[in-house]
Amino acid sequence: MVLLDRQQPGLEASWAAAGMLSPGPHSPGDDPLVPFAAESALLYPGFVQCVEEASGMQVEFSRPGALEIFFGSTAENDRASLTNTHERFGLNAEPISIEAARKLEPWLGPEAIAAAWIAEEAAVEPRSLMVALLAGAKNRGVEIRSNCAVTSLEFEGRRCAGLIANGRRIAAKSIVLAAGCFTQQLLGSANGLERTIPTKPIRGQIVALQSERVTLTRVLRSANGYLVPRRAGHIVCGSTLEDAGFEKRITSEGVQQIIAAARELVPALEDASTLDTWAGLRPGTPDSLPILGATEFAGLFAATGHYRNGILLAPATAKKMAALILSGESDPALARFSPERFARSAEVRRGANS
Repeated sequence: MVLLDRQQPGLEASWAAAGMLSPGPHSPGDDPLVPFAAESALLYPGFVQCVEEASGMQVEFSRPGALEIFFGSTAENDRASLTNTHERFGLNAEPISIEAARKLEPWLGPEAIAAAWIAEEAAVEPRSLMVALLAGAKNRGVEIRSNCAVTSLEFEGRRCAGLIANGRRIAAKSIVLAAGCFTQQLLGSANGLERTIPTKPIRGQIVALQSERVTLTRVLRSANGYLVPRRAGHIVCGSTLEDAGFEKRITSEGVQQIIAAARELVPALEDASTLDTWAGLRPGTPDSLPILGATEFAGLFAATGHYRNGILLAPATAKKMAALILSGESDPALARFSPERFARSAEVRRGANS
C-alpha cells in the first residue's frame, strides 16, 4: 500500500481541525450524516487504541462531554429543538439548568439562558492523532511518499489503471481519491469525474487563546462558535465558514468574529492572549455530505468531501471503504454518499435542458 501526498501528509484540513467528535446534526442538511457519524464516534476509542499500539505514541483523546449553550429570547425553544433532534436519532442531549451548567463550567458567562448536556461527546487533538496515525501506518508497512503530487489519472477503457505522480507512472489495482478540497485540481476534466466528485474549499479560521485565569474541562458550544480546551492549557476557538476559494489565510474580520463568540460564552477570556491563529480548507460538496464509494470506473474509489467532519468520520470511513475495496462488500450506509448521486443529478439536468 502506498500513500501519496503533494506535501507532508496531514498538514491540510486535518491539521487545522478543532477535533470535536460531535455526531449530532448542526444544520438541517446534516440529517443523512448522523447515523454514519454516530457509528464512527462509537468506533473512536478502539480506533485511537489501535493507532497508539501501532505507533507507540499517545493520542490526546478524551470523553468529557460537551455543553451546548443558548442565548437570547429563543434560547428555550432552540434547546428544545436540539434535544428533540438528538432524541430522534437516538442520541442523548439532556436539558439542564444554567446553574447546573455553571457547576460543570464555572466560567460560563451571565448572558447564557439555557443549556444542554451532551455527556457522550468526545474530543481529540488532531495533530497528535495525525502524527501517530502516520507513524502507525508506516510501522504496519504503508509506504508514505511525501512531496509526491499526483497530476493525472490513467484510464484503460472503463478502468482506472494507474496515475502520474512527480512525472512517473504508477500502476495500481485500486486507487482511492482522498485529496480533500484539492480533488478537483487532481481530476481536471478526466472523463467527466469532475462532475461526479465535485469538491471545493471552504475556509475555516481558528484562534488559540491562552488565559491565566480561565480553565475549561469540556467543550463549550453555541450557535456562534465553540471552545475546545487542550491538555497544554490553551483553548481552541472557532470557527468561520467562508467560501473564499483556495485563499488559506487569516483575516481580521474572521478573528474578531471568533473572539466575539468566545467571549459571549466566557467573558473572562477578554484578557486572554492570542497564542496562535490558523486557517484550513475544508472539502465542501454541493450537499455538504461526503463522497464515499466506488466511481463509475473500475478500480477507482472516492473518500473525500468530509467538510467539517473529517476527523470524526475517519474510523467509519476507513472501515467501510476497506471492506468495499478488499472484498467488494458495499455497506448500505455508503449508498447515501455515493458519487453516483452527482452523476444522476447531472443526467437530470442534461435531460431538462435537451
